[in-house]
Amino acid sequence: MKKQLVLLAATVLALSTYAQTASEAIHRKAIMVDTHGDILYNQIQSGIDVGKLQSSGNFDLVRAKQGGLDVQVFSIWCDEKGGFDLANRQIDSLYSLIKRYPGEIALATNAQELEKAVKQNKLAALIGVEGGHMIESDLNKLEALAKRGMIYLTLTWNNSTPWASSAAEESKGKIAQPGLNDFGKSVVKKLNDLGVLVDLSHVGEQTFYDAIKASKKPILVSHSCVHAINPIPRNLKDDQIKAVGKNGGVISLNFYSGFLDSTYSKKQQGFLAKYKDELKMLSDKYGRSKAIDTLISLHKAEADEIRPSVEKVVDHIDHIIKLIGADHVGIGADFDGAESFPQGIDSVADFPKITAALLKRGYNEADIHKILGGNFVRLLKANKGK
Repeated sequence: MKKQLVLLAATVLALSTYAQTASEAIHRKAIMVDTHGDILYNQIQSGIDVGKLQSSGNFDLVRAKQGGLDVQVFSIWCDEKGGFDLANRQIDSLYSLIKRYPGEIALATNAQELEKAVKQNKLAALIGVEGGHMIESDLNKLEALAKRGMIYLTLTWNNSTPWASSAAEESKGKIAQPGLNDFGKSVVKKLNDLGVLVDLSHVGEQTFYDAIKASKKPILVSHSCVHAINPIPRNLKDDQIKAVGKNGGVISLNFYSGFLDSTYSKKQQGFLAKYKDELKMLSDKYGRSKAIDTLISLHKAEADEIRPSVEKVVDHIDHIIKLIGADHVGIGADFDGAESFPQGIDSVADFPKITAALLKRGYNEADIHKILGGNFVRLLKANKGK
């Protein structure tokens, strides 16, 4: 009996080791693309050098290499108080990073440059502008950002523009005439003409359908999840998902716990309420956003308990694939743009765990390669023409 138990344990260990090795091989062979990471805003605010290993945050070049990340779309983000100048400061900071670490990272503005960087074992750095307010209702500024390397424009952030309504405001009934107006449609046309992806994360439902109709090229949803699993305004309803499939676009899954898990918000509120006095003290010192991050780090074990499992990411991927197939899903983690991610997913170094979860769920190597990055590369080619 003892020998049988030992043999069984050895068999289980061997199978586990084989599965891990197979997963690692698939991950390293794939082109791993993250379509949305927010480190640039943090970089210009704090002055950190993400070319070196950082003790906080979710991204640096060291952990990117550890996680087999081949392509990072760096999000250019600011709230409604910022604009074109702040967008350019963030692009400057990316250019500076590339200049400091030319052997590690290279700018890519199309699929050909992306694939060249990957072959050279460099991180391909792409630029995505998260919020149409940064073009300041000026097509010349849109074109200027495209010349600097912008490969997608998210039509809105949480704030609406004079020409497009956001999910945050449209869902609350704050917009008298939701959707795209004539100038908004001209923005979509200009993006198509320039070969810049139209990104429909953050936009209101009417804006979403107006933009899909106006675009002559397949669109991107750079960092969103599934409404049927977690019914919040930032997630896509099934009809929207089907519209992306019909358009030939790609939906990149956001890793934020609050988008993935419908129970997370209530759990987080309980956690914050438990430490409300400490949170107030930290908020007075740092501001609320940094205060929450600090509070989580101070009570890490308890905060970890309310995070969803990595399986929740695969649940959202499953749902989309069942509706429109494996050619329309990608990864847009939203690292450094949120305070909580699934258990064990703490930085770009942890992307291999997504591959392992997909393999465990039964996905084959070809479909895993599509999800990890192949679909995005195809989308970029469809918009850029090369």
